[in-house]
Amino acid sequence: MRLKIEKKQPSSKMCFVCGVDNAFGLKSNFYELEDGQLMAIFQPAEQHQGYPGRLHGGIAATILDETIGRAIIISGTGSVWGVTIDFSMKLRKPIPLNEEVRVLARVVSEKNRYFLGEGEIILADGSVAVTGQGKYLKMDIDKIADFDHNGEDWKVLSDANDPEFVDIPEKM
Repeated sequence: MRLKIEKKQPSSKMCFVCGVDNAFGLKSNFYELEDGQLMAIFQPAEQHQGYPGRLHGGIAATILDETIGRAIIISGTGSVWGVTIDFSMKLRKPIPLNEEVRVLARVVSEKNRYFLGEGEIILADGSVAVTGQGKYLKMDIDKIADFDHNGEDWKVLSDANDPEFVDIPEKM
């Protein structure tokens, strides 16, 4: 299924997941899709491996948790984020280092103070490598982070390589 990208989410300088200046980070980009899901895209590097040639399971948990936690931004004001209360995942397939990795996440239910979300890590062939779900506290970014999110530390960085559309498997 081909989906239009509606919006790109901001990145920071030193975040391990999205930080553009973090030499060892994932440098992930986050895109809000027309169907209300959030997609993260990144390319694992050698520094992210566990077993040789494979993404470390803890890194897989990190990107999946971050993507699910960010999914609440789509339906909110943009300043409300998800802070992990509980997270679990199932590793189904190894994730190779030599190919782009995509993560899809969505909010499945929402209450006043928290939400439940789920997501999956999708390999280049469209197969699901990891599934995850969690419960997240909704918090304003001003109460979470200690940086100037309106300044140069937190902004949307447009790139000529940003896609207009993404293809995702029909069934997860």
